[in-house]
Amino acid sequence: MLKKRSANLFAEIPETFSQEISSTLLENNNFKIERIVSLGHATAGGEWLEESANEWVVLIQGGAKLLFEGEERPRYLQPGDYVFIPKHCRHRVEWTDQMQKSVWLAIHWE
Repeated sequence: MLKKRSANLFAEIPETFSQEISSTLLENNNFKIERIVSLGHATAGGEWLEESANEWVVLIQGGAKLLFEGEERPRYLQPGDYVFIPKHCRHRVEWTDQMQKSVWLAIHWE
């Protein structure tokens, strides 16, 4: 379902927020595109994220560190960096910038 015909990725982001913000921008039966906004957010200690769909994510603004199960060190992402995360690949967000909002664009599909 199309949420808006056009908009700006940086619009309607609150100045402060306690939880990471996830907004669906476009979705149908085959895929979903979402904007994610983080500010010092990370995956809770000892927990892993594991999606039931493939995910391609690009960091538009800010900074982040992603750790994939089996890797020794997290990958540092800066604006323009993207990552493909196959479905059921365990990963976690180790860190996001606390001084600047990190804005992600994520595409999910089967």
